[in-house]
Amino acid sequence: MSDAKGEARTGEARTGEVRSESWIEAGFEEIARSGVEGVRVEVLAKKLGVTKGGFYRRFRDRAALLEAMLQHWSAGRIAAIEKQTSLDGATARERLKALIALYSERMNTEGMAVELAIRQWARSDELAANAAASVDAARLKNVGHLYRATGLPAEEADAQAFLFYCFVFGQSLLFLERGPRKRAQLVAKSAETLLREW
Repeated sequence: MSDAKGEARTGEARTGEVRSESWIEAGFEEIARSGVEGVRVEVLAKKLGVTKGGFYRRFRDRAALLEAMLQHWSAGRIAAIEKQTSLDGATARERLKALIALYSERMNTEGMAVELAIRQWARSDELAANAAASVDAARLKNVGHLYRATGLPAEEADAQAFLFYCFVFGQSLLFLERGPRKRAQLVAKSAETLLREW
């Protein structure tokens, strides 16, 4: 937790009023740590240093918190991919290369833990499945547009976008028996395949 977040939470705990966003943030920290089963009102209240009563002033029940978390997560992921795939003066190939670097050079371990927990949750919950599907659709659509901008026909661009996401998420899950340097070389060589000239 960043110092700013900690200070905000301390101030909230002193007043006994915790904003909805703080409950959602605490929910994400817990889902990353122990999955959706760990997102319980008692656990979050203790983490935030308040009583459960404060929770019920913000959310009608645990299900409402979980729904708010899914909305926050999907809206955030969709906004991020739209920003990350905006050309803003770059070529489509440059933007694709930057995206590969973003996903492979530095690991956002908490973000990946949240993503995996939501995907696990989506296996048995329709709301979570819909949220994951909307994020996947936005990711594939936006990266597909980049591949189209390189000159690929729509069907090939969509296939490349699919391979792109199989790569960026798959590589983050593999425990390679290589040092960081060899891993970086393998990622770079794989990226060349995804960015080859057509």
